[in-house]
Amino acid sequence: MAERFVHDLPDGMTDWIASVGGGRITRLERHIARREAWVADVTRPDGSTGEYFLRLDRESDGSGTHSVKSEAKVQAALATAGMKVPSICAWNEELQAALHERMPGRADLDNADPQEQAAVLEDFIGQLVLLHSLDPESLGLDHMPIPTTSDECALGEIDFVEQFLGGMVADPLYTYSLQWIRNHVPERLDRVSFLQGDTGPANFMFHEGRVSAIVDWEWAHFGDPMEDLGNICTREFYCPSTPEEGLGPLFRRYEELSGFPVRHDSVRYYRVQQFVRSIVSLARITAVNDPQMPNAMNWAYRFICERATCEALADAMGVELERPELPGVEMSPSLEAVVAQNLRQDVQPAVNGDFPRHRLEHAALLVECLDRQKQLGPRLTGIELDEIADLTGRRADALDEGLLDLDRLIQNGGSGNEAEALRYLARRAWRLEHLWQPVVGLFPGRAFSRID
Repeated sequence: MAERFVHDLPDGMTDWIASVGGGRITRLERHIARREAWVADVTRPDGSTGEYFLRLDRESDGSGTHSVKSEAKVQAALATAGMKVPSICAWNEELQAALHERMPGRADLDNADPQEQAAVLEDFIGQLVLLHSLDPESLGLDHMPIPTTSDECALGEIDFVEQFLGGMVADPLYTYSLQWIRNHVPERLDRVSFLQGDTGPANFMFHEGRVSAIVDWEWAHFGDPMEDLGNICTREFYCPSTPEEGLGPLFRRYEELSGFPVRHDSVRYYRVQQFVRSIVSLARITAVNDPQMPNAMNWAYRFICERATCEALADAMGVELERPELPGVEMSPSLEAVVAQNLRQDVQPAVNGDFPRHRLEHAALLVECLDRQKQLGPRLTGIELDEIADLTGRRADALDEGLLDLDRLIQNGGSGNEAEALRYLARRAWRLEHLWQPVVGLFPGRAFSRID
């Protein structure tokens, strides 16, 4: 029974969890994460407690390679292979739900002390080498294609995210970066391995200086191991946990354990690829704004990732970027400011539970963003239209029109100087971060660590 818990889970879900656990649900809480997940405890008649982590797909039939069903298959295969992954305690085909073993530890490696960070990262590299050494044919993941060429490795996930976007958003940055990805596929492919596809800090748990579990296998697939190293660069950008010398020591450790070279140009390529996958996916997510999703976090990730995409491209291309001068903000009294204040001062103190309070604070941040768009947005729009005109030769009447002009120019290969186009896209990305500062401030000061 779970009637006393507030939730919006599909009918039959709590009965299934209780049945799997062999008792009654005594804890049911929404987990704070970008993908929907729940923490559940089931107390059995003998007094013991089953501790579970619930993942579900509300609208999927489980047929895709990026589904909760696929993720459950991956974890089952990797557990058999000796990887540190949570066990799948049960799968419900009707509800498209997986009940995971809840693992000990935490995921915030950036908040650990430096000695523990170093120990955990070394252990993690060992797990990554083990993952990449597994025989692809022996894993039994027949629903996943195994690429054979560098092109197939590099572009398979890009093809997926472009189909996922489905033409919903036209943006010159996406067009520019997708073209770059397709035109600069790494020439060398040393081997094909199974990849987590989104690996690195915050996607593994650690406990007492060791990795306790590698989690979040939604993007798992077969490909070039250098992709996972590029992913580490991306995740470390958000969860900084390496010493001042950067990621070089970790990558040298990977070479020692695996016997394969780290190809830094490929790592830079896949760092771009990972950010491009992110911004394209986030473009669709933020176009839909599903109320089930953590929308403030998604908008923050989108604009930080857009700026990071430009910086990663510039590093791979050897292009110098210059940060634009950002206009000061003198906000006038507004209704949006009143709403945000009411939410924080009058509503939040009466709200119980980490997840509801988290949702409420993020709602207040989004209201602040709407205020900034109204008050600061027109000034930034004028700047954008002037700079787009410098590239296209025509000053559009509206920003959407100007961006479409530039997008078409890039599509047709007529943007002229590729470096100048990137410099403009980077300036625009910095200005968008500035405009959305209330949510971007959830992840302040994000910057890349050195690769070599």
